[in-house]
Amino acid sequence: MYKIAIAGASTLLGRELKDAVSDSTLAGDTFTLLDDDQGLGQLDQVGDEITFVQAIDPEAFERVDFTFFCGSEAMTRRHWQKAVHAGSTVLDLSGALDQEPGVLVLAPWLESHATPDLFTPAVVPAHPAAIALGLLLERLKEAAPLRSAFATLMVPSSEFGRAAMDELHQQTVNLLSFQAIPRAVYDAQAAYNMLSGFGESATISLSGLEARIQRHYLALGAGRWPHVALQAIAAPVFHGHTFSISVELERPLDVAILEDALSGQYLELILEDTDSPSNLAATGQNGVLVRMRAIRDTRNPNLASRLWLWVASDNLRLYAQNAVDCALELRKLRPQGKVQ
Repeated sequence: MYKIAIAGASTLLGRELKDAVSDSTLAGDTFTLLDDDQGLGQLDQVGDEITFVQAIDPEAFERVDFTFFCGSEAMTRRHWQKAVHAGSTVLDLSGALDQEPGVLVLAPWLESHATPDLFTPAVVPAHPAAIALGLLLERLKEAAPLRSAFATLMVPSSEFGRAAMDELHQQTVNLLSFQAIPRAVYDAQAAYNMLSGFGESATISLSGLEARIQRHYLALGAGRWPHVALQAIAAPVFHGHTFSISVELERPLDVAILEDALSGQYLELILEDTDSPSNLAATGQNGVLVRMRAIRDTRNPNLASRLWLWVASDNLRLYAQNAVDCALELRKLRPQGKVQ
């Protein structure tokens, strides 16, 4: 039996992680739910265990094998070293630690040369957008060398937490009733709008998100994949990543080979135009939905060296599932379920 703590258990990501853990082989372990203020004292269930959300106190991490940080970056920075000093393995989903010395970015779905050991201070489960890009370009690279890749990511409000979702909802309601809109999070009109940046007083940042995804992509690829020119656009939706990706190969390939490359484990290739990938279609899916449009060679329509990909994935589900997979890999360092 392992003892697992989820810090930030009341956040959107914390709730998604609880569902992912409950569906995994960790479901029978012992859980502690922690938060700074949200949901304190609230009853909840993880796996087979009913528990309640507790405050993060100095003893919160004692004899904890794994600690998932799902709250704000500030929460993680305040408490992660306490968890490490208590002997817990830290998994950071908040985005606070990926530039800390010795911290590794991991995605078990992708081959990685980074291997954590007992001296690794923390592990960062890779951002789901970096995982989706890595899966797609790794599979295409196996078919033919890649010359270039460009990606536009449509970002949902859930990427930025419950406050952003609530503000998008309230903006929508207020606009329909011709009232002033709240701007505390976006400092801009996010409802019925597409944004490449937010207002000066915004509490969230698209450029910061782009930089984080790029760091994770580079860490996972370790030089194997081409550089991706990435742009993040805020979309007026609540859940789900969608991508528009342009890829150019070094040489033309048969379209059937490209379709085979984009099919298989974790990737579902959609062939029908009437069944396009979407953020709604991806809800609850552990994998990535892909629609390919090849720009065919005019001399040989069976060949193509350039293609457009339209991609969708459940951002919270994919993040939580990757975090659970990371914990399952890290169990090798704790074969007895005891603090080392």
